[in-house]
Amino acid sequence: MHTRQVVGDVRYRICTDCAQGVITAVVIDERFHSTGLGTRALSHLRSRHPGLTWRSTLHKRTTRGLLRRMRIPTTTSATPCPHAQQTLPGPAGPAVASG
Repeated sequence: MHTRQVVGDVRYRICTDCAQGVITAVVIDERFHSTGLGTRALSHLRSRHPGLTWRSTLHKRTTRGLLRRMRIPTTTSATPCPHAQQTLPGPAGPAVASG
């Protein structure tokens, strides 16, 4: 039997007019670091919003490697453009793991 539990969350802003998105937070429960869950979450985010150019405002050591592997550059602005929508919760909601 598998139990589903919330283990993380990705927050981001998008502008469909400018085809840009900014990742403002990636939070994965420490137990699931180095399991590929962050990569899966960001890959899912990209598939939900195809055609957007992604950037990130994250500069933490814990997310630097993930963003580098996913080829997502960092930016200093949390809003990619004047049209940007409000911060949205993660890729189809929170990151979920089976266990």
